[in-house]
Amino acid sequence: MKAIFSNEYVTDDEMVSQHIDVLGPMPTSWLGRWEGRGEFFDQDGRPREGRWVWPEFEQSFKDGVQHYRRKLEKGEFGEEETQAILNLIRRMLAFQPQERPTIEEVLDSEWMAKWVLPDLEKLQEQSLTSRFFFDFENMGASTHSGTGSEQVDESGPPPYSLVADGGLVAESGNVQGDGRIDVNLESKIARTLAKIIDLQQEDIHNPPPDYIDPTKQITSCEFNLNIVIQIVGSRGDVQPFIALGNALQKHGHRVRIATHDVFADFVHESGLEFFPIGGDPAELMAFMVKNPGLIPQMKTLRAGEVQRKQAMVATMLDGCWRSCIEDDPITKQPFVADAIIANPPSFAHVHCAQALGIPVHLMFTMPWSSTKAFPHPLANLNPSSMDPQTANWVSYGVVEWLTWQGLGDVINRWRVSIDLEPVPATEGPSLNETLKIPYTYCWSPALVPKPQDWPSHIGMYSLWFPVTMVKLNGLDVCGFFFREHPSYSPPAKLREFLQDGPPPVYIGFGSIVVENPQKLIDTVVIAVVRAGVRAIISKGWSGLVGSPNPNIYYIDDCPHEWLFQHVAAVVHHGGAGTTACGLKNGRPTAIVPFFGDQPFWGNMVARAGAGPKPIPFASLDFQRLTAAIQFCLTSEATEAARVLAFKMQTESGVTAAVGSFHRNLPVEKMRCNLMPNQVAVWRYKKAKANLDLSNAAVQILIEHQRIDEKRLQLYVPGLQPEYELANRWLSCSISHLVNPIVIEHRRWDPITGMLAAATRTGSTMLGSTADMIYNPYKEYKRGRSPNTSARALQAPAVPGDPLSRVPSPTRISAADEANSHNCRTPSVGPGSETGPVTTRNGLYVAGSMLGATMKGFGKFTGSYFKGVVVDIPHAAAEGFRQVPRLYGEKPKDYGVVQDWKSGAIVGGRNFVDGMSDGFTGLFTQPVNGAKEEGALGAVKGFAKGTIGLATKVPSAGIGLVAYPFQGITKSIEAAFRSQSRKAIVNARLKNGYYETSRMQMADEERSEMLQSFDRFF
Repeated sequence: MKAIFSNEYVTDDEMVSQHIDVLGPMPTSWLGRWEGRGEFFDQDGRPREGRWVWPEFEQSFKDGVQHYRRKLEKGEFGEEETQAILNLIRRMLAFQPQERPTIEEVLDSEWMAKWVLPDLEKLQEQSLTSRFFFDFENMGASTHSGTGSEQVDESGPPPYSLVADGGLVAESGNVQGDGRIDVNLESKIARTLAKIIDLQQEDIHNPPPDYIDPTKQITSCEFNLNIVIQIVGSRGDVQPFIALGNALQKHGHRVRIATHDVFADFVHESGLEFFPIGGDPAELMAFMVKNPGLIPQMKTLRAGEVQRKQAMVATMLDGCWRSCIEDDPITKQPFVADAIIANPPSFAHVHCAQALGIPVHLMFTMPWSSTKAFPHPLANLNPSSMDPQTANWVSYGVVEWLTWQGLGDVINRWRVSIDLEPVPATEGPSLNETLKIPYTYCWSPALVPKPQDWPSHIGMYSLWFPVTMVKLNGLDVCGFFFREHPSYSPPAKLREFLQDGPPPVYIGFGSIVVENPQKLIDTVVIAVVRAGVRAIISKGWSGLVGSPNPNIYYIDDCPHEWLFQHVAAVVHHGGAGTTACGLKNGRPTAIVPFFGDQPFWGNMVARAGAGPKPIPFASLDFQRLTAAIQFCLTSEATEAARVLAFKMQTESGVTAAVGSFHRNLPVEKMRCNLMPNQVAVWRYKKAKANLDLSNAAVQILIEHQRIDEKRLQLYVPGLQPEYELANRWLSCSISHLVNPIVIEHRRWDPITGMLAAATRTGSTMLGSTADMIYNPYKEYKRGRSPNTSARALQAPAVPGDPLSRVPSPTRISAADEANSHNCRTPSVGPGSETGPVTTRNGLYVAGSMLGATMKGFGKFTGSYFKGVVVDIPHAAAEGFRQVPRLYGEKPKDYGVVQDWKSGAIVGGRNFVDGMSDGFTGLFTQPVNGAKEEGALGAVKGFAKGTIGLATKVPSAGIGLVAYPFQGITKSIEAAFRSQSRKAIVNARLKNGYYETSRMQMADEERSEMLQSFDRFF
């Protein structure tokens, strides 16, 4: 008999007996069908002697729930609530299926209505939403003053959905009724972030950056690249990158736009390649508008939309990876990315770049990098005793931590699927800043001046316009990105409408999908009538169409570049591209923000005087919209918009952004040694000489028998090339990583480091122990199932295996070919396809159970030894090594441990320096301190020397073992992670054949290249 719910550790019969113990006897008609009844009950229905009997329902609830609530100091449930809970659970556990409640009945039950939903509403009011908001009327120190409650109705956006931890949320922030977020700067998390942030105060006092003519900067690249541009968002997010892609094409690059499937035609019409990554932006927009708060509405939970959004993110991550290595879906032309450009919400960028070893460059239309100049544009800071500049910086950390909290698990599961290690929870939130990923910010400095404390890898450019840019230490600021004006011929009715009266006001909300479009269009029409203006209303994705009116024209898709030249003002949702286009044309702008960066742009426009304060969609009514339209038509707003347009005309965002991308490329690392005008993707190693070679160079060398293609081997990151082919003198591999990205788990001190490592080891061992019990049982149940066939017993193909998507090239190594033959799945006879498992499968089931047990045992022992021998000692060594940082001494950098060889080198250097500095510091530190500060300095120096001796010497001793073993572990792990690397090799080979077949090269050039090769060897 099947139990209502199963447990891996007990049988169904045991679960049924426990069910009867707690809730009473089953229907009499069922007794004869329960074969296992006699093991638990006698003929009279009494429990067998010696069997432990579960308490009845009420007592079980007291023992299992109320007792632990008292123990955890949560307080017991009241008598009335307890009875409501018991009534609901009884119904849910009823034996008869027809007596069990539906999901709707559960959600409408007394307990849900009286207790759960009210608590949920309170939690919504107390939680920190994922989309913060910042009132740019109060920048810098003034941001922290004022109650904010009086101004909430006018300037705050609706809340926006993110996943966040309740404890952190409750402590760190509070959501107001209209969605403004008050970040509690006195909370533990904020104070902790303030302590660990390196404020770099000297940067604040640097003079402001000067304007630099981009014609004097590097604006081109010496060789052509395959560039993939990954974008997640609406059409307004995609359109600026179309302009960038077209500009990169003019420099000879091959550009692929990787975004949502719905934009395929839009991308193809621009002459760029397209790759679908999945995800539905319309569905995403509708979800955001319907669920602006941190916690989704109950009807959203009922519809299962949250789970669909999680699945959508996973799909887009996988799509972004495939966009880097898969053929064009239409032309089937091979493609492997040499560089990645992405907007931060695509999230896959840095991980794809790490897997491929290529450069990545992030571009965005809102500030996403920590600065002391102003808070995160999605954060609103509460009054606090914290220094305003520190508070501004902290706001970025809070946003990043909340973002990673919601996405970290999804990203790490996907990283494992492409043979990358999971990112530690402490490193994920600040990953881009830690790795110093180049940023280019694409807005006009006329609107938002560039912060002076941004480091050299961050740039800012005017949002995609066609000559001035701001640059500070390689950190560039340019104008908005604009595509070239598309050819457009307006319909006759539109032309007549424009000619029949004064210039109209444009009103449109683009790709925003609202839940009640009729209510929105009614509000808009009434506001237009009350303002006494003519209007062009964009139907948009919400399909806004009202009743016929001679002063209103309802328009479908129309290029803003053309339309905004013929209107008096614009009213829209505040997308960066739409905002930029309106201001470039000198049109006063009123913004109705929904979420994201839209409030940011609304406040920027209002701050410049080119429009009213933004009207949050949640607060939109015809009175506010009427006033906003009338403000836009004032002479003051018109003049402010005209001044902004004049400044923007001098900016060339696209040109400057292309230059920024080229400047940040590691050109010397990317250059082929034999063909300097091509990018190197292979490394040829013979004896002690290395050659970095392009696809074309490798193919020509193979054709002229300088190297043997059958000797091409997969490079294993972290291992020496000699490992790949024992006793062979040749190694040609993908060891040429142009931009190697290494994510390290940084430690702050030995105590927290060892505790974290020990906890992780214990957790892994516990999971492995459960696998040793559960997996064999699962194999047994699988083998006993009457529907299980012989083929079903075989190991299924790994879903999402990159090898299944990347076709093998026409030429491949003999070794790989042999492996592919050996790995083929044996054929299964027709009878075994659907037939039941017979006794001949008994040995297979037993073997599967034994294999599952041994696999779990292997994981257990592996976790134990890795934790004891590698993780915990390494955490201790690194923790001790970092302690001197607390008193201002910077630890020496010995490089990154990537394999056994680098591990031995780091361990040896750390031992020598640690022992030497630890003992000598006891004498040199007091002397140096006395020279600087006299007697007080000598005392401080003695303290530093003592601490150094107590930390550097232990680090030296422990590290002598920990670092080499860490390297050995990485070498072994790299040897077993091969699926994605094989996919990369196959894709590189195939792309190389394709590029070489299309390349026209004179015989003289080939001969010269071969002679250059011969000179190396």
